[in-house]
Amino acid sequence: MDRRSFIKSTGVATLGIGLNYSKTFSSNIKPTSNPVVIATWDVKNATNKAWDILIKNGESLDAIEQGCRVEEANKDGQSVGIGGLPDRDGNVTLDACIMNHKGNCGSVVYLKNIKHAISIARLVMEKTPHVILAGDGAKKFALSMGFFEENLLTDKSKSDWINWKKNEKYKPIINVENHDTIGMLAIDKNNNISGGCTTSGLAYKMQGRVGDSPIIGSGLFIDNEVGGAVATGLGEEVLKTVGSFLVVELMRQGYSPTEACKIAIERIVKKPESNYKNFQVGYIAINKNGETGCYAIQEGFSMTKYDKSGNSNIKSLFHDKKI
Repeated sequence: MDRRSFIKSTGVATLGIGLNYSKTFSSNIKPTSNPVVIATWDVKNATNKAWDILIKNGESLDAIEQGCRVEEANKDGQSVGIGGLPDRDGNVTLDACIMNHKGNCGSVVYLKNIKHAISIARLVMEKTPHVILAGDGAKKFALSMGFFEENLLTDKSKSDWINWKKNEKYKPIINVENHDTIGMLAIDKNNNISGGCTTSGLAYKMQGRVGDSPIIGSGLFIDNEVGGAVATGLGEEVLKTVGSFLVVELMRQGYSPTEACKIAIERIVKKPESNYKNFQVGYIAINKNGETGCYAIQEGFSMTKYDKSGNSNIKSLFHDKKI
């Protein structure tokens, strides 16, 4: 038996199946002919805006940007853009990233006084040789691109911050202070997938804290041959497991979007000394043939989905509840 025959006849060859699974996955899928957009939490206005672009044969990247901008401009949201909850020093700082079907991406971190972080992230991707711009550099770039400064701390968010300062007890409220992100994924009529993630970060965070949302592979990941995933919740735990990349790789291995999200959540829950009962993490995912799914640690997470059936909010399955 020669060396090549030996390798094929042993378990060594089996190892190659996982490495080359993307070819099998890609050849067996049946791409959707209809656009789909999904987003974290109950954000029907945002998915409605994205759908309006998709249904008119617009590109998924444009749908993502414009959909996310809806929530960034929502003063009552207190999770992204204007009205976002500040850090411990009273500063609203924004993080965002965006990724297109070609694998290109852009990100901003610790951005102050510029409402539409998602748009700045896209400009970083398209107008600079970089992937991430931070702090004053990100703001300087935004201003050079024609954006203007404005105070993002609304009266309501300022009042909440002042009340918090009375005790300064830092214990995030599940599904409230953890609801710090809008993540969105879309497939357009050309069957191209894009995604975006924008946030004001964890409420009353330490100054300078950056979570998972602007980090490609953690808060967001797109592989146009396979699908995309986005995360919300306690970013530190998503960062430790490179969560969105993990979800996409699991879909590459043949898992459904819901199954992939569930396994990624279990990766967090099963970590040694995990304190998972005291925080929330949720994932949403979409694969190349338009199948979608979501899964979370705690009850209360949801996903908004707009496809040919309409614009609906879907309650997520969660840990300890069977699929």
